[in-house]
Amino acid sequence: MTLNILLKSVLFLVGLAIMTLGLNIGLGGITTLGWQTSEPFIAITNETVYHVQDSHIRFIGGVWFSVGVIFCLGAIVQAALRPTLIILCLAIAGAGLFRLSGIENGVVFSPAILPSLALEVLAFPLLGWWVFWSGRPAHLATG
Repeated sequence: MTLNILLKSVLFLVGLAIMTLGLNIGLGGITTLGWQTSEPFIAITNETVYHVQDSHIRFIGGVWFSVGVIFCLGAIVQAALRPTLIILCLAIAGAGLFRLSGIENGVVFSPAILPSLALEVLAFPLLGWWVFWSGRPAHLATG
């Protein structure tokens, strides 16, 4: 029972963190709302193309926010959302591997990215495994 309460708490906190990141990008676009960095990092050279790409990024931020909502709901109705949570954990791990496509710029293993990469490719599969095992009947989970 204690592990179940802990898992629900973790799912809810993970959901809140993902929702926060989704809002930062979804409402702020490419330049974000600055919740992760306050440094300017982009110069617009073609406003039309920028606004199109900014719209796409805002959409992706909305998708990420929605993923966070699902994690929060999973803390409440875990049994019903168990398969979805497992799939999302694996999808996040797979998405984290896409960071390696930018390995040549040297930032992937930097202190700015490595914690996120570790969470994505290590912690989320472990969370998915935990969610999977939490749904097994007691006599199978212990033996």
